[in-house]
Amino acid sequence: MSGTIFIPREIDPIEGRVGGSPDTVKRLAALGFDVIVEAGAGTLSRITDADYQAAGAKIGKAADAARADVVLKVRRPSEAELKTYKSGAAVLATMDPYGHDAAVAAMAKAGVTAFAMEFMPRITRAQVMDVLSSQANLAGYQAVIDGASEYDRALPMMMTAAGTVPAAKVFIMGVGVAGLQAIATARRMGAIVTATDVRPAVKEQVASLGAKFLAVEDEEFKAAETAGGYAKEMSKEYQAKQAALTAEHIAKQDIVITTALIPGRPAPKLVSAQVVASMKPGSVLVDLAVERGGNVEGAVAGKVVTTANGVKIVGHLNVPGRVAASASLLYAKNLFAFLETLIDKGAKQIAINRDDELVKATMLTDGGKVVHPNFANAAAAASTAAEKPKPIVAGQNRGDDPATDGAAKAAPKKAAAKSEKPAAAKKPAAARTGAKKSSEGDA
Repeated sequence: MSGTIFIPREIDPIEGRVGGSPDTVKRLAALGFDVIVEAGAGTLSRITDADYQAAGAKIGKAADAARADVVLKVRRPSEAELKTYKSGAAVLATMDPYGHDAAVAAMAKAGVTAFAMEFMPRITRAQVMDVLSSQANLAGYQAVIDGASEYDRALPMMMTAAGTVPAAKVFIMGVGVAGLQAIATARRMGAIVTATDVRPAVKEQVASLGAKFLAVEDEEFKAAETAGGYAKEMSKEYQAKQAALTAEHIAKQDIVITTALIPGRPAPKLVSAQVVASMKPGSVLVDLAVERGGNVEGAVAGKVVTTANGVKIVGHLNVPGRVAASASLLYAKNLFAFLETLIDKGAKQIAINRDDELVKATMLTDGGKVVHPNFANAAAAASTAAEKPKPIVAGQNRGDDPATDGAAKAAPKKAAAKSEKPAAAKKPAAARTGAKKSSEGDA
């Protein structure tokens, strides 16, 4: 027995990556699966339909998703795409579920078993499946390339008979995978590099790459890392101290790259408009967190903004997708490595072990329900609220509220005749007191 695996063309206009490579297609075919790749799926990643066919895939169309047991995607499927998927199909993608409850609910309603690849735990076994690391690595590299392009000057120091060209100063804010790669890339290009992060563990890593570390190293700083290796959100007090330290430093930099992201939260603001205004004309800020609101005040998603003082703020979307040919090869390997753990190689079919730690960590929807603990409770609460009738609360229900209508029908007629004066004309003392308190609170 064998199954069918479908690799679609991404519908997002800014997405050039694809969920399968010729290498992973070849491996899946060797496991006994029928692999269908939508025509043109790999074009923007420099993978032709002929390349996929040579690896053992069939070239199909979007409608072929209807017979797929597994769909390998880059981005979360849209509702239109979900309508073409069969119930029970496994969908592997970067789901970006935070703040998109309706989209998560749509996947549950479609009956697909959706896996959020960005939730892959950071354990040794799952390193080869870590899409965040593989894509952030390329984002860090590309951020330096984009910054250097907008800076339009040489990065390394050059000593010539005609004079000396000074080395560019590059400052990296946030030293995760993207930040480390940005440091390494900027150093290879000859820049003088400094970096900052709230996690103490990265200090040695920064030094090992030849850069200088900059941070307020107090007690909060020493405990500023989660068990999973992510940065914690820092207190307002710490942020103020760190901002004061970095503000003067940023004013002297040529290129600043910000990479700070906290899973499930808006990106923290690291660079204020006042700090941007202090920078030299021709300086460049590259904001890798722009899709989550941005680390830089004034950053605009999808645009390069030039400020009044001549500073460029780069807000490119989908930075890994700007090097899609490389990003797709790594991403496809991430998907294959995880999918391989879901395959019964003897029976040559999908056999999901729901007790596996990787499955528990990444499974978002299953059996028509939202099952991930971070979202299941919210989904259940929303469903209950939608089904539960509103309680009748004096002065709060609208006249067209079903609960109010029902109460009006059930109320004895003589109750209405009890007072000739409209209820609204007499304001309860509690309401008057409450209004006063509200006003005082605003002040």
